[in-house]
Amino acid sequence: MATPRFDIIGQAISDASRTRMLCELMEGRSFTNKELAGAAGITPQTATAHLRLLQHAGLVIAEKRGRCVYHRLSGPDVAQALEQLAAIAPADSLYRAQRRKAGGLAQVRSCYDHLAGPLAVAMTEALMSRGHLREKNGGFIPHAGPVWAQLGVDLPERAGRAPFARPCMDWTERRLHIAGPMGRQILTRALDAGWLHRPLHGSMRGRGLEVTPSGQRALHDILGIGAQLDQIIVSPKREEA
Repeated sequence: MATPRFDIIGQAISDASRTRMLCELMEGRSFTNKELAGAAGITPQTATAHLRLLQHAGLVIAEKRGRCVYHRLSGPDVAQALEQLAAIAPADSLYRAQRRKAGGLAQVRSCYDHLAGPLAVAMTEALMSRGHLREKNGGFIPHAGPVWAQLGVDLPERAGRAPFARPCMDWTERRLHIAGPMGRQILTRALDAGWLHRPLHGSMRGRGLEVTPSGQRALHDILGIGAQLDQIIVSPKREEA
């Protein structure tokens, strides 16, 4: 049996500049070398060397589109691993750096392709307390019911190899939120229905999200988390009802 090369991954994430670029890429979008250099506070030439190392470790993929080369995480499994590492990282390094970057928008944000932060945790715990979802063998098991259609979730007829609803440790809350296909469907529904929207301001304009008044009403009606929302939502602007 081949031994996993943890040393290669460890080297890749051991540098603070590379860590900042990986955190930027956890948004799920692709970025140019210059954009990632700006996020990490380094020169584009230095960023190029860092990105080569991240590609060698299998964490990042480079794609040429027209005259530009874009970089993205190699897949959701990488985002999942980084999120788990962030949850156990010392509070004086990655945790505080991301907190400072996130600001108030750390409350409602996306992690690659699913909802994260206190709102995601509150939704997950509401689903579990109401019996719609339970944790079993390291995964989430949904119980059929109308709540899933309301949340835009299309439950599979049979279980696949990968969990449909995967528990993901939230790096700020140290509690679980929903990832996997279910998490992706919930975020897609929330954005399409106008419950959430991506602001055009702030340093986390990609990952940061804002809850709209219609979203507050929907989450209260579907999951009964109106009281929690008042404590969770930190938004510089609120859409008029």
